[in-house]
Amino acid sequence: MPGAETQAPAGRRRHAVRVPFTTRVGRWSANHPWLAITAWLCFVVASVVGGSLVGTVKATTQDSLHGELARADRIEQAGAFPEAPAAESVLITERSGDLDVQRAQAVVADLSAQMRALSQVAKVADPVVSLDRGALLVEVEMAGSANDADARVGPLLEVTTQAQQRYPDLLVEQVGSASLAKALTETLAADFVKAELISVPVALVILLISFGALIAAGVPVVLALSAVAGAIGLAQFASHIFPAGELVSSIILLIGMAVGVDYSLFYLRREREERARGLDHRSAVEIAAATSGHAVLVSGVAVVTAMASLFLVGDNTFSSMATGSILVVGVAVIGSLTVLPAILVALGRWVDRPRVPFLGRRMQRAERSRFWAAVLRPALRAPLATFVISVGVLVAVAIPALDMNLKRPTATDLPRSIPILRTYDHLAQAFPSNDLGTSHVIAIRTDAAGGPAVQREIAALAARIKGDSRFAQDRPPTARRSADGTVFLATVRVAGASDSSEATQSLHRLRTLLLPQTVGTVPNTEWAVAGRTASDADFRDRMASALPPVVAFVLGMAFLIMLVTFRSVVVALTSILLNTISVAASYGHLVLVFQHTWAEDLLGFTSNGAVVSWLPLMLFVILFGLSMDYHVFVVSRIREAVQHGVPTRQAIEQGIVSSASTVSSAAIIMVAVFCIFATLSIVEFKQLGVGLAAAILIDATIIRAVVLPSLMRLLGEANWWAPRFMNPVVSEPTLRSPRQHAGRT
Repeated sequence: MPGAETQAPAGRRRHAVRVPFTTRVGRWSANHPWLAITAWLCFVVASVVGGSLVGTVKATTQDSLHGELARADRIEQAGAFPEAPAAESVLITERSGDLDVQRAQAVVADLSAQMRALSQVAKVADPVVSLDRGALLVEVEMAGSANDADARVGPLLEVTTQAQQRYPDLLVEQVGSASLAKALTETLAADFVKAELISVPVALVILLISFGALIAAGVPVVLALSAVAGAIGLAQFASHIFPAGELVSSIILLIGMAVGVDYSLFYLRREREERARGLDHRSAVEIAAATSGHAVLVSGVAVVTAMASLFLVGDNTFSSMATGSILVVGVAVIGSLTVLPAILVALGRWVDRPRVPFLGRRMQRAERSRFWAAVLRPALRAPLATFVISVGVLVAVAIPALDMNLKRPTATDLPRSIPILRTYDHLAQAFPSNDLGTSHVIAIRTDAAGGPAVQREIAALAARIKGDSRFAQDRPPTARRSADGTVFLATVRVAGASDSSEATQSLHRLRTLLLPQTVGTVPNTEWAVAGRTASDADFRDRMASALPPVVAFVLGMAFLIMLVTFRSVVVALTSILLNTISVAASYGHLVLVFQHTWAEDLLGFTSNGAVVSWLPLMLFVILFGLSMDYHVFVVSRIREAVQHGVPTRQAIEQGIVSSASTVSSAAIIMVAVFCIFATLSIVEFKQLGVGLAAAILIDATIIRAVVLPSLMRLLGEANWWAPRFMNPVVSEPTLRSPRQHAGRT
């Protein structure tokens, strides 16, 4: 096999042959298989155990505050107010007919006595009758910190359940920030387990069909799972720098299973291909390391670079997701380049055992595929027409993205299959001002002399709000004052949900008119409006401002990575063009599915006419990174053929057809894993899963099998243009197998 340096015959100039880094790593692992396997196992175990020991620092609301929200929090902290307790609401209504208020009062007395006996309860308020006298509301204030109230709310829920059993003719329900958080945590945990239990068998079945052998199918799945486990452990360490958001574990599983299986698949298929040509295991592994290993490394760098752009947003939610994604992709790349070659050498011929009946004969037959050759034929024979038609179709799919509406999901968007959310609906209907989170919190700070004036202006604000249909009229605004009299927290409740037009209009009216004309007139006074509606509006504005620098960073770095990898300006530019078209088409598809109602029954959701506000940015970053997988793999095969003297037109067909089976299997696995997330309960996961699945499907079929070959056919030899100083030095001995040197590719 080739070494790091080759001596030329006497009388000819000595030249150095560059041995790729991936070849050196793969060669070392092949020569020390058990050491490499042991080191990998130790790394994964150490990551998992170490992560468990240090624990996870979970993100708090303060970790993601910016602008006016951060100013409101700073003002509130200056007031040194006692921590706001967690509050639960118990709603009593009649199952049918009008509520007997006197009887309901007796039920309240019984339930309140039970609640007061609990150590988790600090205070039980007097009951409040709804305006239509159809419901009774009891607010319960929990003892202790609100941060862990969801872990302590169980006894309160039990008391409510017992009251319901004692009074079956009435409807006795409970909902609040703690009980809602508890229900959502349990739902997310169940969804996470569901995704794990389904994704592994699905990937295994697809790989069984692809490889026709159980061990060969199991290797990528086991390696991907170990990468996910190791990354989750490392993410626990990282959470001490970037506190972990609630989606981090799901993102690690989603990305880890997709890229982990794909990278191993690329490597393993190339190794089998070389063995089918007559090479021994070590030689086949070395060639796979130099070719597919190099593609895996470049793809991994592209994904990591794309995910790193999320740090530019300056938001902890995105920083934590970027950290988790970077860790799992990095671990998957390291595993594919180190332990995978060791496993293949250690297994030897056993990697093709036991063969599955009927499928076992599919031992990576000849590279040519009649199906993919037929698909490619129009692109190669009529490239201009094929390119125009295919791009036209993708642009048509992308056009609906121009009407994309963005929204952060609220409780109204969660599935009503979760029982507590039906209670939430009942509460919001009976007491609109009690819709959880539907209030504006106004933080005000003044000097010692301005306190009385601020109090007068808060009263004036309440008077101006009275009668305004955009604000709740069943409860007047309330205000708290700090001990030194310089900081005030006023709560103004809204009519309707936090994402309603009334809430948005009331926020705009407060910020631009009411507060400047009241509190804003007091000298040496500052104010800021917080709350769910304000948070959503500011978040949308921040996403809009963050998108341009993130896009510029991703496009710029993708261009540089492709330029360095292929030493071709044209390849770098076309890769950006094709990936951008793919992302745009996925945006359009996302709008068609989720901003309309036709897919509600199919996917089990209720459309709110919007796309999750953080999703376009996240999708762009993930898709641009993942699209590089297939692009690098396919173009590498085409370039490899060109370097071996094959004409560009023939190299396009040869490279795409020879890689089509691998790309198809990898894409099917990715699409299957992403589709699993589309079956989960939370709308964010559904949109993320559908968006990724659609984009990968478009990318692996229309883009790679139709648009790419037609564009490369049109460009011809210009595909490989680069300035003279960038001309590559081809290290052919490290790329070719013996038979390739004889003229076969």
